[in-house]
Formats: sequence, C-alpha cells, structure tokens
Amino acid sequence: MANRALGAPRLKGPQPLPEQAVAAQSKAQADTLIKAGDSRLADRAFFFAMLACALSVIAIVVLIVYELVTKSNLSWHAFGLKFFFRSEWDPVNDQYGALPFVYGTLVSSALALLIAVPLAVGVAVYITEMSPRWLRGALAFTTELLAAIPSVIYGLWAIFVLVPLLRQYVQPFLARYFGWTTLFDGPPYGIGMLAAGIILAIMVVPIISSITREVMTAVPQQQREAVLALGATRWEMIRTGVLRNARAGIAGGVILGLGRALGETMAVTMVIGNRPEIAKSLFAPGYTMASVIANEFSEATGDVYLSALVEVGLALFIVTIIVNILAQFLVWTVTRGTPARRHA
Repeated sequence: MANRALGAPRLKGPQPLPEQAVAAQSKAQADTLIKAGDSRLADRAFFFAMLACALSVIAIVVLIVYELVTKSNLSWHAFGLKFFFRSEWDPVNDQYGALPFVYGTLVSSALALLIAVPLAVGVAVYITEMSPRWLRGALAFTTELLAAIPSVIYGLWAIFVLVPLLRQYVQPFLARYFGWTTLFDGPPYGIGMLAAGIILAIMVVPIISSITREVMTAVPQQQREAVLALGATRWEMIRTGVLRNARAGIAGGVILGLGRALGETMAVTMVIGNRPEIAKSLFAPGYTMASVIANEFSEATGDVYLSALVEVGLALFIVTIIVNILAQFLVWTVTRGTPARRHA
C-alpha cells in the first residue's frame, strides 16, 4: 500500500530473468554484426563488379591493339614505318602503302565537317530559338531520324540521286566558276571525293545537331533575357548569350561527328570511286581506310596482303586516337579560363 501511495509503477506480466536478457541482447548484437558483415560483403562485391566493368574497357582496347599489331607483323617487317608514307598499292607484286587511304579518309572527313557543321548548328539554332512550338517537335524528330537510316540506304540514295545531280549540275558549275582553284577540275564523273564528303556530311548532321540543341537548351533562360535587356538584337543574343556559352558542347558534338565520318564504310565505298591515288581535285576518285578493308579483305589471298590490310586498320585506329587527342585539346582550349571570365 505504501508503494502504491508513492506512485511506484506496477509491473505487468512475467519479467525476464537476467540470463535471458543477456542472451537476447547477445543475439541482437550477433544479428547486427551479421547484417553489417553482409552489407560490407555486398559493398565489396559491388565495388569489384564496377571495377571489372571499368577495366573491361581498357582490356578491350588492349586486345584490339594487340590483335592489330600481331596480325600486321609481316607488313611491319616488310615495309616498316614507310608503309604509312608509301603510295603504291600493288597486290600482285606484294607492294603496299597506306598513304592514299589516309589521305582519302582525312580529306573526306574534313569536307564532311566543313559542310555539316554550319548546317547542323543552323538547324539547332532554328529549332531551339526560332521555330514555333508546333513545328519544333517535328523538326527535331525528322533530324534525329536521319541518324537511324542504315548507311547502305544512304549509299543507294547517293548512287541514284546524288551522283546524277553532281554529274549534271553541281560539278559543271563548280568547274566553270571555281576551276581556277584546281580543287574542281577534271571530268565530272559524279562519283569521287566530293560525293563522299557530301554523303558523310548528311550522315553526321543529326549527331552534331542533336548535341548542339541539347547544350543550347541547357543555357539558362536568364542568360538570354539579360543579353536582350542590354539592348542586343535577337541574333546578338544567340551569338553572345547562347552559342558562346554552348561552344564546348558544340565542339563535343563535332568530335562525335568526326568519329562517325572517320569510320563510315558502306556509303563512302559506294560513291568514292575506290581508286588508291592522291589527287588534288575533289572530282577525282579516292579511297578510305575503312573502304579498302571492306572491299579487299575477303579477296586477300597472300599473307603479306592480309597483313597489309590489318595494318591499314591499325593506321585507322592511330588516326582516330590522334584526332580524339586533338579534339580533347580543342575542348580544353575552349573551356579553360571559362570560370574566371564568368567570375569577372
């Protein structure tokens, strides 16, 4: 009665003995340790799985280089580094040189970018800044649809539509008014380096345009409003407020487009003429590294011939690496100092 009067709590139900409480606490601690151990094991497994994924990329590149180097040993021993500076390609006498293919790859890709970059940026600017809302989605979808068309379809279209247009109208016009540059002289066959550059330009436009549109959309709307508030015209707003801030992304899109142009095979093979020679005129036929591998790999009977084609693939790999290094340097040049200028 005294305890109740003092307000002592009433204990309900059977109370665990001290030994039972200690056992329950030990079991709970053991369960906690097991769960912690399982979590650490899962974390370590996840870490090693992600590490394996990252290292697999390096392993694939190393395996590609190893295969290209080992399979081109005969050509390396026969021609050495001169292989990349020789113009002769004679399978009958086992004399090979990759210079015409390197030249054709670089010229066709450069011509494609020269045509595609202004067109792609113009399409992106119109869709992002000028197009009415009801037309914007249709234009964006149509532009991206070009990237889904197979390259062989581009090649067929070029043979039946582009080449006749070049032969009958474009090349005679260029030869008449710009033949003095020696870039547009010679017979207008239609096929040649010019046709390859145009078809490559059409194929890389959706890549450059899509990335340019995305980076332009990422520019804050306040940036546009601030430039317009200072009295700038619409073109000045796009040039200084949007394109200047999006130039690093545009450079990245150009890099991806160049990668597509360097490695394109079927469409270029169908319109470039496939002749291993170096000509200054864009009307002349040419050859690319990807095209010569696709055309002649199945016909290579001799060991040196096959090794030379593999070494052409190695040359394509090296050119791609060099272009990407230069492109990364370009992006670094464009983006360095940007925070400082913004802060200023």
